[in-house]
Amino acid sequence: MEAAFAAFPAPARRGLLTLRRLIFETAAETPGVGALEETLKWGQPAYLTPETGSGSTIRLGRPKQGGFALYTHCQSRLLPDFRDLFPEDFVYEGNRAIRFEEGAALPLDKLRLLIRSALTYRLKRRSSP
Repeated sequence: MEAAFAAFPAPARRGLLTLRRLIFETAAETPGVGALEETLKWGQPAYLTPETGSGSTIRLGRPKQGGFALYTHCQSRLLPDFRDLFPEDFVYEGNRAIRFEEGAALPLDKLRLLIRSALTYRLKRRSSP
């Protein structure tokens, strides 16, 4: 995984490593998530919950427009629901990503909500009527 992050330009890598740390921290403090698996999907760092099956995959990468991004499954309700909470706070790429400018401060508390929702997405769906 180190090679995947090393391949990103330094400014994007700093932001992506901050998001990576936030994903692991959020997983550790969220009941029902279990151990994370860090792997590559489509050449991007991806985070899964194979131990519990609680979550939807989160990916980190660099969009064509530049900067860096956090990706969720585009057919989930994760980004539409998050956009309802924070319509003006982020740059959204449809239902699949939030894009960030290199060097910009990340609103970690808000992003923690999105990450927690992704890591527990299937738990919520299983308990829904």
